[in-house]
Amino acid sequence: MLNDPFVRFAMEYDEWFERNPWAYRSELAALAKVVPEGRGVDIGSGTGRFSTPFEMVVGVDPSIPMLRLAGKKGLQVVQGRAENLPFRDGAFDFALMVTVLCFVNDPLDALREATRVVRRGGSLLVGILDRDSSLGRRYEAGAEGSRFYRDARFLSAAETFDLLEQAGCTIESTFQTIFSDPGGLTAPEPVREGHGDGLFTVISARV
Repeated sequence: MLNDPFVRFAMEYDEWFERNPWAYRSELAALAKVVPEGRGVDIGSGTGRFSTPFEMVVGVDPSIPMLRLAGKKGLQVVQGRAENLPFRDGAFDFALMVTVLCFVNDPLDALREATRVVRRGGSLLVGILDRDSSLGRRYEAGAEGSRFYRDARFLSAAETFDLLEQAGCTIESTFQTIFSDPGGLTAPEPVREGHGDGLFTVISARV
């Protein structure tokens, strides 16, 4: 845990969104297409960057420094791991998992846990850095030199669909954004349906 960059460099992670506002706004715009009303949990919430804009209630993450920053943004925080969530069955109307599956030990276990804590008919929303996009391939190729992505196992949209279906979910919609280098953006990127071209892909699935 002491060598975990999300523990040691939580502030540096959070500041990325300040340095790259147009990429961040593009990602939020894609999420806005699918985030429903109701009581939601942000699994792997990090510093709360993807839950607090949507007034979500609860965030869970293993990193205490990340949770401290999320708590300052107003999120109710709980320490825990995606594969073993500290919530009862059906406790939430929806769950959000943004760039989480690439870091967990077992993505399928994490998705099964997410479906467990979401009520029947609720939604599971998954955001990934799509390995099959041109920027995703670049991220994967440069991961060894990244403090945060060195140990990531990137997934494609198709692989994520398969995992969601194995977890008992039904895919409903997919949106993508960030078609150019995030660090060079001077305005928000468009949000388009589908996947394969945009780095950031959001998948909405019914539980």
